[in-house]
Amino acid sequence: MSDSEKRAVAADDLYQIQTITGAQISPDGSHVIYSQQRVDRKTEKKYTNLWLVPADGSSAPKQFTYGDHVDTAAKWSPDSLSIAFMSNRKDGKQMQLYIIALMGGEARPVSNLKGSILGYAWSPDSGKIAYSFRKKDADALEREEDPQKQKLGVVERHITEIKVRQEDMGYWPKEEAHLYVLDLASGEHTQLTDGEYSEGGPVWTPDGETILFNSNRNPDRFMQPMMSEFYTIPAAGGEMTKVDTHGGPKSGASFSPDGEHIVYSGMRLYPGHWYQNTVVFVAPLPNDGTEAVNIAADMDYDFSQCTGGDITNPVGMSPQFSNDGHDIYALTSRHGGNQLMRIDGESGEAIPVIDDGSVLGMISLDDANDLIAFFRGTQTDPGNLWVKDQYTGEETQLTDIHADYLAEIEIGTIEEHWIKGADDNDLHGWILTPPDFDASKTYPSILCIHGGPQTQYGRTFFHEFYLMAAQGYVVHFHNPRGGQGYGEEHAKAILSDWGVNDYADVMAWTDFVASKPYIDPDRMGITGGSYGGYMTSTTIGKTHRYKAAIVLRMLSNWVSFHGTSDMNWMSRYLAGFDGGPWENLEHYWRMSPMSLVGEVKTPTLVLHSGGDLRTPLEQGEQYFVALKQAGVETEMVIFPEENHGLSRGGRTDRRVARLGHMLRWFDKYLK
Repeated sequence: MSDSEKRAVAADDLYQIQTITGAQISPDGSHVIYSQQRVDRKTEKKYTNLWLVPADGSSAPKQFTYGDHVDTAAKWSPDSLSIAFMSNRKDGKQMQLYIIALMGGEARPVSNLKGSILGYAWSPDSGKIAYSFRKKDADALEREEDPQKQKLGVVERHITEIKVRQEDMGYWPKEEAHLYVLDLASGEHTQLTDGEYSEGGPVWTPDGETILFNSNRNPDRFMQPMMSEFYTIPAAGGEMTKVDTHGGPKSGASFSPDGEHIVYSGMRLYPGHWYQNTVVFVAPLPNDGTEAVNIAADMDYDFSQCTGGDITNPVGMSPQFSNDGHDIYALTSRHGGNQLMRIDGESGEAIPVIDDGSVLGMISLDDANDLIAFFRGTQTDPGNLWVKDQYTGEETQLTDIHADYLAEIEIGTIEEHWIKGADDNDLHGWILTPPDFDASKTYPSILCIHGGPQTQYGRTFFHEFYLMAAQGYVVHFHNPRGGQGYGEEHAKAILSDWGVNDYADVMAWTDFVASKPYIDPDRMGITGGSYGGYMTSTTIGKTHRYKAAIVLRMLSNWVSFHGTSDMNWMSRYLAGFDGGPWENLEHYWRMSPMSLVGEVKTPTLVLHSGGDLRTPLEQGEQYFVALKQAGVETEMVIFPEENHGLSRGGRTDRRVARLGHMLRWFDKYLK
C-alpha cells in the first residue's frame, strides 16, 4: 500500500491490534512457544491462544491451541517434549494447569483447584511441577455453592491487618499461598508448606532435590511488606532453611549450573529508598557466612523492565547464569530502551548482547546458550519475537503479527532530542509530528507525562500518541527527573519534594518544544496518568500556559491517599515523607495538587476508573469537585469496574471511549 493510500490511526484500532503476552524458547533450541491475545468485539472479551514457531525461522508460526478462552504462562519441560500452561478453558473463569505434547494432541488438565496458582516451575527431570497456590477463601466458596448466598452477596468484611486491598485482587484474601509439588506420573499433589505465611516463586535446584522459594516470614509482615527472604525446602517435604542474602527487597532467583550459587534481583536499601536502581546479587549455597555480592555495584543501571507503553508492556527477565556458570545475563532499562547485558563473573564487566535502543522483554535462552529468544518493540512496531544466534550475531525475526495493520496506517514522524534542563541536567524526549506535517504551518500540541514515577517513556509503540497526532496535534513526551533509566541521582531528585525538580524539567522541555517554529504557543495542552496525572494537576496549578488539561487516574491529595490506596501507608516511602500525615500534615499538603486548586485556570477533564485501587476514585472526585467550586471549566468521566490499568489493559470499548473523551476535550480548547 502506497503512503497516499494509508489511513490515519483510529481509536477502535485497539480491536484490530493483537499482542504477544509471553514467550519462551525450548531448552533444545528448536522452537519458541508464545501466547497471542485478541479481542472479540461482540463480547468485549480478550482471548489468548498458544502459537509455535521454529527457532530458526524456517517456517511461519502455527496456532497451537484453539478456542475462545485464555491459554497463557506457557513453559517448556526441560526435555523439550511438553509444554505446561495455564488456562480457563474448562469454565471460562478458573485457571487450571494443563500440559500438551510438542507433537500436538489434546491438552490434558493436571490440576482441579479452586483458587489461584501464582507461579509454577518444572523439575529438572520433567517429571514434576512445583507451584504456589492460594485457596479461595471459605466464605467465597460458600457463596459459589449456595445460589441464595451468591444472590445476597457479601455480608461483612472483618479486617484485622493493615493490608486491606490490592490492585487486580480486590480485598486482601484470608488464605495464604503455599507450595505444592505435582507428580505427573501419579497425579499426586503434595503440599510442602502451611501456616500463616505465604510462599511463592518456586525454583528447583539443578539436582531436583530441593526447591527454593520466596517468603516474608516477618511477624509484622504487613508493616514490612518488602522484607521477604529466600528459603529452601526438600522437594519431598521437610524443614525449610533460610538462605543468607542481603537485607532488602529481593525476587527472581535462579541457580548456577552446579547449584552452589543463586543470582537474583534486589534493592540495596530499605525502607524509604524507592528511587534506587534494581541491581543484581549473587549469593552462595549452602550458606557459608559469605555475604551476597552486588555484581552491578559499579554500574548506575536499573536492572529491570520499566519502559511503559499502551499496547505491549513486555515482561522483563530474572537474571540468570550462563550455562558454564561464569557469566550472568540481565536486562537493563536505560535511556528509553533496554539492553540485554552479559556480566563477567570475575571482572564485573557488562557486555551488551542486544543493544539497539529498542524495548526488550520475554527473554529466554536455550540450554546451550547458543540462541536467545526475545520480544522487540519499537516506535513503529508494537512488537514481535526475534531470535539471536550468539555465535554468528545474526538476528532472525520469527513473527510479524502487525504487518497488515502497519501497512494500513500512517503514524507521522518522531524526532529524538537531548536538551539541558534548568539545573544543567540532561533531559531526554521525543517530538511526534502529524502525518502530512508541514513545517511552514503552526500546530496545536499536547505534552504527555508518564506515570510511575519510577518508569520511563521510550522507543515503544504508543497508540494513544499516534491517535492524537492523526488528529493534527504535535505530541511530545520526555523523561523528567524522578523516573528510572537515567541513574539514581536522576530518580532521587524528587524524593520528599515532588512537583519541584520534575516541574522544572517539564517547564524546560515545554520551552524547548514551544521554541519550534511550527508550534503555536497559544494552543498547548497537557495530560498524564497516575504520577503523570499528579504532575499535570501540579503543573496547571503553577502556570497558565496550557490551554487545556486532562488528568487521568490521578493522585490529588497525599493526605487522603495515605491509607486508601492499595499502597496503604507505604506511600510515605514512595514520596519520602517523614511519618504519617498526622505527624507531618504540612509536608503532605504542600506536595498535594489539591493545595494548588485555587490557582488553576486551565479547563480540565478528569478521567478515572471506578475500580482503581492504586489511586482511588476519591482522588479524582475531590479534585473535580474542587475545580467546580473554584469556577474552573471541568468535567469528569468515570469508567465503572475498571482498574488503574484501563489505558493499557481495560475493556476495549472503555479504552476507545476514554480516547474519544480526550480528543473531544482537546479539540474543544486547542482547535
